[in-house]
Amino acid sequence: MLRNAIVSIVVCLALFSTARADSSSVFLEELTWTELRDAQRSGKTTIIIPVGGTEQNGPHMELGKHNFRVRALAARIATALGDAVVAPVLAYVPEGTISPPSGHMRFPGTISIPDATFQSVLESAAKSFSQNGFTDVVLIGDSGNYQGQLKAVALRLNRAWTASPARAHFIDAYYRATQGAYVQALRAKGLSDVQIGTHSGAADTALLMALDPGRVRIDRLDAAHTAGATAGVTGDPRAASAALGQLGVDLIVVDTVDAIRKARKSSR
Repeated sequence: MLRNAIVSIVVCLALFSTARADSSSVFLEELTWTELRDAQRSGKTTIIIPVGGTEQNGPHMELGKHNFRVRALAARIATALGDAVVAPVLAYVPEGTISPPSGHMRFPGTISIPDATFQSVLESAAKSFSQNGFTDVVLIGDSGNYQGQLKAVALRLNRAWTASPARAHFIDAYYRATQGAYVQALRAKGLSDVQIGTHSGAADTALLMALDPGRVRIDRLDAAHTAGATAGVTGDPRAASAALGQLGVDLIVVDTVDAIRKARKSSR
């Protein structure tokens, strides 16, 4: 009996090991350097840097909402492109003043860094990727507070890369889809702007439900709505569903893929 148990454990470990050894992953951090080299040789020379953020998202969503969403969406975008790799998510972003605290920093768990630090990390990462063989560095961000900084970083990189084959692309279509087409789609489904909200409301919550539902505390939706702004919520998360969130997922992926293809073509 003991022997059978040991055999079962060994088999399970072997299966787990095999499952992890996936050279076809779109995530940079899941590849070995030789697998990445081979992927680049086969044409995968675009890298997507997904920018998230660690901030309060009401009592019903985990602090890493932006990180979970942008990683999942970046993977879908890379898969649709067919020639892209996804860099590790940048989870540390500007979130307002630390002392005295402003904005989301008023809530426990939010992390904020200075604008200069944020931009320096992005630039260094992009330059590393250029040095290592990537010719197109794509910047996408899941939160609105640093979109202008992503654009500024891309502009500086392209000025520095004038004589280089590398190009940086700030893809604002990613975030615009969450604010424009996705909101319109929710309105078409009967949701009001009050329900849709601007932070941790129906739109925000539904997207996470569609991508990573385990990150949403369904039993706290009523409490989140009742507490409202005092709990960091602007909108009504009770109206959210995975089906509604999928509308946003599809729009974001399609718009972003199209924008990346156009940006790569027009930059050369």
